[in-house]
Amino acid sequence: MKRILVIEDDLALSAGLCFELDTDGYLTAAAYTLEKARQLLFDGEYHLILLDVNLPDGNGFDFCKEVKVGIPDIPVIFLTANDMEQDILNGFDLGADDYITKPFHTQILKRRIEVALRRGSFGAKPSGEYYDDGCLQLDFNALTAIRGKEKLSITPNEYKLLKLLIANAGNLVTRRLLLEKLWDCDGNFIDDHTLTVTMNRLRGKIEDNAHSYIQTVRGMGYIWTGEKQ
Repeated sequence: MKRILVIEDDLALSAGLCFELDTDGYLTAAAYTLEKARQLLFDGEYHLILLDVNLPDGNGFDFCKEVKVGIPDIPVIFLTANDMEQDILNGFDLGADDYITKPFHTQILKRRIEVALRRGSFGAKPSGEYYDDGCLQLDFNALTAIRGKEKLSITPNEYKLLKLLIANAGNLVTRRLLLEKLWDCDGNFIDDHTLTVTMNRLRGKIEDNAHSYIQTVRGMGYIWTGEKQ
């Protein structure tokens, strides 16, 4: 079943879209803010994103650019009242598969979703859900980790940390961003000291003398120095 993330701050429109798409056999999740959208994307697998431009806590164009860095193959369809020519061009330049302006016909939207899903290469093993460099194997769906022939015990927060680092391989991921993304099983955000401890414990699990994956940039953050999958 294809999963669609609907990012729309108009609650009535969002509810209507989700109802129509669920009725057609899709599985939808609704986000009214970009903060919620980031959380949903981080925690689950989606096959397509419907994205408004004007949102309470940010701009859909910036979010599209951010998504395409971490999940380059996921189809994105803008669904917005911004109908200026430059806005439409910006959307496509950022990697969107389609740009639909409001008001729109629901049946046409559904057909465009079908086309985007057929055209996209986002399938059973989406970018970012698996990592395998021949030594370290990570499955973020099944939450399993193997180094060589040894099965590793990785906590949920450590999987979240790994996924974020790998999605941004070669680039600095700041401590501030990691602190915003990570929380414990009770929903409490972790502090700076806990992040340091978690990172050191994780490195002890996945690294050895022959394999170093995480570079520390003192006072700033971390860089994944392994391959980007």
